[in-house]
Amino acid sequence: MKALNLYDIEDLRYEETKPPEIEDSNDVIIKVIATGICGSDNSRYKKLGPYREGMTFGHEFSGVVESIGNNVNHVAVGDAVTGCPAIACHACEQCEKGEYSRCEHLYVIGSYEPGCFAEFVKLPANNVLKLPTNVDFDTAAMVEPSAVVAHGFYRTSMKPGATVAVIGCGSIGLLAIQWAKIFGAAKTIAIDIDPDKLAIAKTLGADYTINSKAENLDDVIATIPHNIDVAVESAGSPFTIGQVLTLPAKGREVLLLGIPYSDIEMDCVHFEKILRNELNVIGSWNGLSAPFPGEEWHASLHYMSTGEIQVDSMISDRLDLAKGPETFDALVNKKKHFDKVIFHP
Repeated sequence: MKALNLYDIEDLRYEETKPPEIEDSNDVIIKVIATGICGSDNSRYKKLGPYREGMTFGHEFSGVVESIGNNVNHVAVGDAVTGCPAIACHACEQCEKGEYSRCEHLYVIGSYEPGCFAEFVKLPANNVLKLPTNVDFDTAAMVEPSAVVAHGFYRTSMKPGATVAVIGCGSIGLLAIQWAKIFGAAKTIAIDIDPDKLAIAKTLGADYTINSKAENLDDVIATIPHNIDVAVESAGSPFTIGQVLTLPAKGREVLLLGIPYSDIEMDCVHFEKILRNELNVIGSWNGLSAPFPGEEWHASLHYMSTGEIQVDSMISDRLDLAKGPETFDALVNKKKHFDKVIFHP
């Protein structure tokens, strides 16, 4: 089969690769129909991080079941599916408590085991979920980031009627706007420096949009007649991780979803907000809960099927997988603007 394999920093190759085989009675092999680039893929491409040389890249996908092991009975050959790419050990203390996102040995395909930037990918049966009939493959390729966002909201104490601010309107932030509404937010505020992303946020339900490059964020927030109950950081930039602490009302919550890929130096005025305003700062990782892989996954598929989660406006490019090396080069080195990229192997 053809696959995108990572050999070194910015050394991604589209090449012939041995396809996966059924080796365990719980294995499922899936023909990949759609697979998306995640922000963590960009970082791994540029800085490596956890990986094995020549490993097939990628972890967000949907497809059709190609073959199954003898013990697999909840999906059948030909079923349209998506897959949870996170592999938990199911044996450590955290797994035994059902806290799979905290698994001591958690890893994601595309690092130490082959990922989904390929014609075929293999997963344990428990990681495979059938698609509702009205959820298309491109949409289903974004179930994983949706589950990550849902996991974060489940960790908050948010109540219906809340006001939620989201800083950073990439895929995670745009999904957060929608999940905030699902959780009952009365008002949502989208914050970014890209007017195009803010325009998308508006179409996806943001009640207020703020361009923090063109406007003074504090001044604009002061004009909004709602106290912010949950402030979501979804950019992962050193600046916004400090900035988000200025947003919530006293005693309210900050939800950290964005992954920083460089050191964080925080202004002491920002850090003091945690103390002086008695903020509850919530870290959230991955999208797993019990029973594995978690309600986050089933809820994401449900709300995609009802149209309450929409992703089409986030997708800027649909490309053949063969375009992978040049696409990553252009994306990471800012030779061209991309939003969400979906490959079709």
